[in-house]
Amino acid sequence: MTPSSTHLVLIPSYNPGRKVYDTVRAAREQWNPVWVIVDGSSDGSAEGLMAMAAEDAGLRVEVLPENRGKGAAVLYGLTLAEAAGFTHALTMDSDGQHPAAAIPAFMARSVAEPDAMVLGVPQFDANAPKLRVRGRKVSNGWANLETLWMGIGDSLFGFRVYPVAPLIAVMKKQRWMRRFDFDPEAAVRLCWHGVRPVNLPCPVRYFEAAEGGVSHFNYLRDNLLLTGMHSRLFAGFLLRLPLLAARRLFSKTRR
Repeated sequence: MTPSSTHLVLIPSYNPGRKVYDTVRAAREQWNPVWVIVDGSSDGSAEGLMAMAAEDAGLRVEVLPENRGKGAAVLYGLTLAEAAGFTHALTMDSDGQHPAAAIPAFMARSVAEPDAMVLGVPQFDANAPKLRVRGRKVSNGWANLETLWMGIGDSLFGFRVYPVAPLIAVMKKQRWMRRFDFDPEAAVRLCWHGVRPVNLPCPVRYFEAAEGGVSHFNYLRDNLLLTGMHSRLFAGFLLRLPLLAARRLFSKTRR
């Protein structure tokens, strides 16, 4: 597969379990290059991934010495990607929930609309936890309010293509965008930055523990993180409201 000089797949990974190897292989079947940022994993996956990379020129593995959080791992990868000349990065989880088969379609849409971010809108199967499916509607509602309904189809789903330079610029100004709540804040702040969202449906699968599924989601801790994040974003939204309203009005008058 001819390597892309502009778009890469970026996979942050923290103690993902055995599914990570299938995830990376599947991503490599669909795209070149694929980079994995091991975020201080202690489950032995770093060694296995590095062995894979030693035999695959299209796979790069970077290992952080300690767990810094998903946002921090993504930012580390983005910084390396920008230095290497890449303009866009598709992020996906390492635990097998995100479908590698969707990578080409998302990349093609990004190539066609390079100024946009391409957001996956999850299509849940019967195994999806009902509480999490319902709960994400709250975050989505806040995200759309905070952007005056610019069109964020799903704020939490981490399968998406980001333009690298705008996201780095946003994250460098917001030093708290380093943990689990990185995804929704990135979508909102990029909208504020003028990056238009494009939504594509995308299947998602939740694996049981017996199937090798691993989840680090903690309902209390992570919902408190999301609550604090949206409180922070809503305050920023109020300050930006006149500008956002003017932008929305201008966009409508141009149609």
